[in-house]
Amino acid sequence: MEQIYKRFLCLNKKTSIKSTIFEAKPIMNKCMKRFAIFLSGCGVSDGAEIHEAVMTMLAIDKFDCSYDIFAPDIPQAHVINHLTGEVSNEKRNVLVEAARIARGKIINAAEFEAGKYDALIFPGGFGVAKNFCTYAFDGVKCSVNPIIEKAIKDMHMAGKPIGAMCISPVLITRVLGQVTTTIGTDPSTAHDLEKMGGYHIESSIAEVVSDRVNKIFTTPCYMLNSRISEIALGAENLIKTILNFIQ
Repeated sequence: MEQIYKRFLCLNKKTSIKSTIFEAKPIMNKCMKRFAIFLSGCGVSDGAEIHEAVMTMLAIDKFDCSYDIFAPDIPQAHVINHLTGEVSNEKRNVLVEAARIARGKIINAAEFEAGKYDALIFPGGFGVAKNFCTYAFDGVKCSVNPIIEKAIKDMHMAGKPIGAMCISPVLITRVLGQVTTTIGTDPSTAHDLEKMGGYHIESSIAEVVSDRVNKIFTTPCYMLNSRISEIALGAENLIKTILNFIQ
């Protein structure tokens, strides 16, 4: 199958980064690469976006690779009633909630070791902006959970790829600074990324922006008005892109 590329050159006064938006070419041979997936809870409004998390697992498995699921053992920022959208007067734990998606097979994020994995993936959901960092509350001046920050920096220092979906590029940019990412087309969030020192490229559903210099790979998912089938395609394209990069 022919590889389809749409190339973009993003120039900045400080640096020049080539990023690529494309439908990734298929993986021609099997490879047992190992992925780490970090989840921020369970549920779009206060945790990990479930569709994005599950489609990421499916894509990794589809290419005969393996994954482990991680979450930090910390309280959620708050709990949202997903039926009404209202804040609920209860307390929940990010690790315990994420274990629902992982079917109980989950590891405390404090035990993450970058040397054991080929790539790190962050599905989206408001938990990224509430539990992994405080972007939902503090904007561009947000703080990042130290365990999450260490995982990102350890993978980056090891020269290993990081994939970020939906709102997760905000987290990556806050930690690493001058990286090129996408959150789709939302001008307000794109502006915040640039205020954090990053560079933003607009993308459409299921497209992947590749910062090959920093090994950061991003796709917008539910930052755009997407169907679940398009979330599946975006996750698949993200995993394909990373696998093609590390082979």
